[in-house]
Amino acid sequence: MAQELSRPADLAALTTLTAFVVDYWYEVDRNWGRNAQDFYVDDGEFVIGDKVMRGKEGVAGFYRWRESRGERTARHLVSNCRLSALDGDRATLECVMCLYAADGRPVLPSLPAIMIADVVAVCERGADGRWRFRSHRLLPVFEGGVPATIPPDA
Repeated sequence: MAQELSRPADLAALTTLTAFVVDYWYEVDRNWGRNAQDFYVDDGEFVIGDKVMRGKEGVAGFYRWRESRGERTARHLVSNCRLSALDGDRATLECVMCLYAADGRPVLPSLPAIMIADVVAVCERGADGRWRFRSHRLLPVFEGGVPATIPPDA
């Protein structure tokens, strides 16, 4: 069973890390993820199912590839955020992500989420005080409809 959050530092970390994850997906949805690599430590990993993007360049390359495909509209919604570990400058945040996405520009037809995934984010706070992903794993639970954009060679 996970440790119960009770200390003010735990609640502050949960709030800060939830905002961090929301800011990441805002960057992805509103700016094509052009700065997404800045949310990772130098050798961090972004994992979607069995596809792994390693290091800042791997993350940046993934989002460049995604943008090169052409117009796409996406909204990544996160909920049920939960701090499952906190030890100084290292924390694990778990949440649920629902992805609504389709090729094209708004307004697009409203359809069910194309992916619902459990997310496990191991985060580290750097010397500059900023949190970054050491490991950011999306573990799909449900998929359907429009395929997610994941490069075949990731």
